[in-house]
Amino acid sequence: MAARVRVYLEVGGKRTFATAAGWPGWCRSGKDEAGALDNLAAYAPRYAKVAKLAHLEFPKGAPTFTVVERLKGNATTDFGAPAIPAREESKRMTASETARMLALVEACWKYLDTVRAKAPKELRKGPRGGGRDTDEMYEHVLGAELEYAKKIGLRLKKSDRKAILESFSKPNREEKWPVAYAARRTAWHALDHAWEIEDRIP
Repeated sequence: MAARVRVYLEVGGKRTFATAAGWPGWCRSGKDEAGALDNLAAYAPRYAKVAKLAHLEFPKGAPTFTVVERLKGNATTDFGAPAIPAREESKRMTASETARMLALVEACWKYLDTVRAKAPKELRKGPRGGGRDTDEMYEHVLGAELEYAKKIGLRLKKSDRKAILESFSKPNREEKWPVAYAARRTAWHALDHAWEIEDRIP
């Protein structure tokens, strides 16, 4: 039986993101809704490795998606990042939901760190000769995490993933993003670049 997965669709003018609810980091884009969902399905086997790192059972078989929220995207969506929190991400999470979320975010980081350790310093360039190399991309991810942390009221001078995880588990009056969205944005960014590194290894 096909696994049923709840999905948020963030629809921009040029790009749509499909995000698997409850699976931080499992998020892919396409030119339209169908393309985004096709790409999300195609990446299920790759995300299964992340779920395994988190010691969570991942749905087996080809996923069947149920769209539970459609979100209106913005310029950031079209630029290439999921930018809009889902309504249900503002709901208070239970202790078990929080623990599961933290395990998956940490697993995305572990996956990125493992990929980085195995990858060469120089990666294959894009069709126009562009693209960051491994260490530059990794530093980009760490820098973005500092900016994302500010959105939940955490100001860091340098990378501190332990502090970020702790902030994800505690409410903060200075939050500009719901924690669940901040966690999935953080996980998506780490995993998106981990997969990019893998795909660009010569």
